[in-house]
Amino acid sequence: MKLSIKDTQDLNADTTLIPLDQNSALPETLNRLAVAWGIAPAILHKEFKADNSEVFAHRKGEARYFLLGLGKDPGYAETLRACRSFSHKFKQKLNAQLTVDLLTCPPRNPEQAAEAVANGLLLGTYQIGAFKSEKTEEHPLASADAALTLVSGENIAKAARTGMAVAETQMRIFDLVNAPSNKKLPTDLGAWAIESGRTYGYRVEVWDKKKIVDTGLHALLAVNQGSAFPPAFIIMEYVPEGGSPKGKIAVVGKGVTFDTGGLSIKPAANMHLMKSDMGGAAAVLGAMETAAKLKLPVHLIGIVPSTENSVDALAVKPSDVIDSYSGKTIEVIDTDAEGRLILADGLFYAVRHFQPDILIDLATLTGSAVRTFGYHAAALFANNDALAEQLTKAGDKVGERVWRLPIWDVYKEDIKSDIADVRNYSGRPTAGAIGAAKFLEAFIDNHPAWAHLDIAGVAFNDSEFATQKSATAFGIRLLIEYFENFANN
Repeated sequence: MKLSIKDTQDLNADTTLIPLDQNSALPETLNRLAVAWGIAPAILHKEFKADNSEVFAHRKGEARYFLLGLGKDPGYAETLRACRSFSHKFKQKLNAQLTVDLLTCPPRNPEQAAEAVANGLLLGTYQIGAFKSEKTEEHPLASADAALTLVSGENIAKAARTGMAVAETQMRIFDLVNAPSNKKLPTDLGAWAIESGRTYGYRVEVWDKKKIVDTGLHALLAVNQGSAFPPAFIIMEYVPEGGSPKGKIAVVGKGVTFDTGGLSIKPAANMHLMKSDMGGAAAVLGAMETAAKLKLPVHLIGIVPSTENSVDALAVKPSDVIDSYSGKTIEVIDTDAEGRLILADGLFYAVRHFQPDILIDLATLTGSAVRTFGYHAAALFANNDALAEQLTKAGDKVGERVWRLPIWDVYKEDIKSDIADVRNYSGRPTAGAIGAAKFLEAFIDNHPAWAHLDIAGVAFNDSEFATQKSATAFGIRLLIEYFENFANN
């Protein structure tokens, strides 16, 4: 999509979108618009309240106008949500050229608003049917000649381009997570990373099964035993050009491309949704690509251990004791608690070989997190108060909320084993997300700044953009916001 910025209202625009929030100037703004359009102000006041995602359409001659409500005191997340909803719902009434008027109701933070508008409008062009034999009609704003003009009194070009760049990667991640498991084997995740690294200039290494065996990633191999397809271990490194980055951040993502539960098999009703069990890996892949694309001044390491969790005669069994890359032995109580096993190898490898200043992992890990927060927030665990606060603030700003839960040592009882160093599940239907976090903590080699994000309820969700649950790309915006703050502070 071509982007242009103007500092005066475009009176010749065919289609103009005017975002409005519920501030004290709204009544006067509506009065002015009503007079300019030749309609009674009382009608406009009655028909449009500027609630978030509310739309009022008006045609004057050949020109079309859309008022878009942003709600009260909108931030990044509210503006993005309204613009994405508008783009999706009104695609039949749009053409390839759209002007967005940010002068009629100037936002408090013009750069933030421009980024959110561009991101939301582009995300609204996403179409989910990648594997349909008959393709749906292309969204006008996704066409080759699409053009977005932002009218603002501020210099917002960089922010708008950032919003578009992030959206492009988010939509690639939508495709990856929405794909069925037979279209995204662990090796396919590796191929995605290699292609992205070549395009945006960061290092990618993908280990095959022989390398994984030779290196001793035993927990990853144990989960892979029941699968007909080999595992992959993906290592990514982005080093910014020029200057010395402030520090090094490692992000590790769970890449289970399909999770049957193993011998502790899941119920059939929702098992088809387990194609999304690589949502943590998707967030890491997307964040690495976006950071490299935006040339963020921070040194990043991305680690993705990837496998299916399937069932056959070789599958790991409840009561088995397996090894891990760290040297710790693990008693497997539940084979459906497999994500933490592969993360154990990924986390220890990241710490041992890269010595990051900050260590973060993301995973669609537990139903416990969903039962606690529903589909509105991820569970956050951290052994560092400053890191927890920074991630929370980043999530609040971009609309990918996290909420901290404890990892007190009293919960070590949940992973205590009589016959191995640790067990992977307490066996009790209580504090499941916390028990999983305590298990992961055993494999961070006492790293002082670690955070674990359980994104099970937010990575794959119901929305207005699909008839079934679909990918949200949760974690990409949160991580990018955190990376930027880390680099600037």
